[in-house]
Amino acid sequence: MGNRDKLHTGELYLPNDPEVLEEQLGYMELLYEYNQTRPWEQERRQALLRELLAEVGEGCWIEPPFHANWGGHHVHFGRMVYANYGLTMVDDTHIYVGDCTMFGPNVVVATAGHPILPELREQQYQYNMPVRIGRNCWIGAGAIILPGITIGDNVVVGAGSVVTRDLPDSVVAVGNPCRVLREVGERDRRFYFKDRRIAL
Repeated sequence: MGNRDKLHTGELYLPNDPEVLEEQLGYMELLYEYNQTRPWEQERRQALLRELLAEVGEGCWIEPPFHANWGGHHVHFGRMVYANYGLTMVDDTHIYVGDCTMFGPNVVVATAGHPILPELREQQYQYNMPVRIGRNCWIGAGAIILPGITIGDNVVVGAGSVVTRDLPDSVVAVGNPCRVLREVGERDRRFYFKDRRIAL
């Protein structure tokens, strides 16, 4: 099995393999094009997004600059996903994002890792583990989601959090390492920010 075949198996491989790099650079070229679009070129951005991502549902939007190791080629978006400026997706393997999820500015979602053993890192070995983010989540500004993580539906991840463990459905989780602070509850039906009542 070659290095290219190990991208999605979780096995150690060499990402600097010429075959891997050649394919990766092709996707990076397309990402470069996306990031050079002007604000009024919204139709062009949407067309490029459909080329870049593995899957992209209706109504998705990524504010440039968007950074991705494989240009988004291994990123799967449901419907109505929104990403604010500076989203980084280390998409050496698959990243799945459910419908209506939002990313604050400068969020990092990483699938790639490197062995702890120094001798293996010295040889530039890498492994990749997929990330799954549920539907209707809000990932706060500057949050970091590590390889192999699964986040449930209706989850709020606080700004600056580092998600090192899976998170269940319908919780607010914060911190480094990120921990569940509380469940989404009855008070959230009445207040949207501190003592500000929902009055729609």
